[in-house]
Amino acid sequence: MSTLELNYQNVLQRLQLACSQNNRPAQSVRLLAVSKTKPAAMVEAVYALGQRSFGENYLQDGMDKITALSHLTDIEWHFIGPLQSNKTRPVAEHFQWVETVDRDKIARRLSEQRPATLPALNVLVQVNISAEEQKAGVLPAQAHALCTLVSELPNLCLRGLMCIPEATDNEERLRTQLEAMQALYQQLAAEFPAMDTLSMGMSGDLELAIACGSSEIRIGTDIFGARDYPANN
Repeated sequence: MSTLELNYQNVLQRLQLACSQNNRPAQSVRLLAVSKTKPAAMVEAVYALGQRSFGENYLQDGMDKITALSHLTDIEWHFIGPLQSNKTRPVAEHFQWVETVDRDKIARRLSEQRPATLPALNVLVQVNISAEEQKAGVLPAQAHALCTLVSELPNLCLRGLMCIPEATDNEERLRTQLEAMQALYQQLAAEFPAMDTLSMGMSGDLELAIACGSSEIRIGTDIFGARDYPANN
């Protein structure tokens, strides 16, 4: 078994165990393999193991892989990095999901630039649940307004919320933020029926995120190894 396959199987086992410990079916949590900076060959190797959803942070890096792997017709590409307004068109044209929508302008441009021949672009609104000044995302109090806009735009489908909680070793502090995120999600999902995704949790807090209701875990290093840094994005 290759290191890549071993890593992937270990992550799946962690996910399944966390679901079992919280009385949740394993299929209630999607694994998003964060393939940023990694070559297309590694993505295809993980695809061959059964993985279908892949996350990209860097636009050019992601576009290179989308092109190289265009023969994999059921692969699902999620854009999970910060998105500048002058780079929305290729995301709207080539990705199936955008998880980092945090302002009206980005949402409007994605809707305008989504080709009519494609299904609606799946959108997660990014929430700055820890209220850190340097962090992207709307504050919880602003989430409803942005969700309303996304739900009304013709070529977008509001699927849920995403967050990156505070980087802290204080588990109770982290749990408080994840539970607040779950409560916000439940409140909004009651109003927006297409919402079915709460994306929170990475390698270090996978188990806690699942205990707090996450339905998508974003894992990069624990599958692909330490990241490389693309020269130009």
